[in-house]
Amino acid sequence: MESMLRGAALRVTRPRVAVLSAVHDHPHADTDSIIRVVREDLAEVSRQAVYDVLHALTAAGLVRCFEPMGSVARYEARTGDNHHHFVCRSCGAIADVDGAVGYTACLTPVDRSGYEIDEAEVVYWGRCPGCVAAASAAPDG
Repeated sequence: MESMLRGAALRVTRPRVAVLSAVHDHPHADTDSIIRVVREDLAEVSRQAVYDVLHALTAAGLVRCFEPMGSVARYEARTGDNHHHFVCRSCGAIADVDGAVGYTACLTPVDRSGYEIDEAEVVYWGRCPGCVAAASAAPDG
């Protein structure tokens, strides 16, 4: 983690190392979850310090922030590959989905309105395999 911070020209501090480790160990975690994990090792870290570190890590490209509709911001360490997400409507689980390669109509807007597009954010909604299996196994009521 320290080399990642140095590589991004960020000073190595205990809160930065702890937050970056928490994001790596808990992909798609929200801020409150990250704070809880960080406080297991650094009980004295403030909520604002974690927010500040997350902002700095996001700005440096070490973590990615995304916000599925109806959800709080989530953080992940997988950056730079334009992957997408699957969100389970039943349990809220989030999984990474690799982005499509080549031309895909849904990622090419009809009218770019002068924008130079370098990334598309896609969220697939549905039910995860566990929720589908649970619904199939449930007795008819």
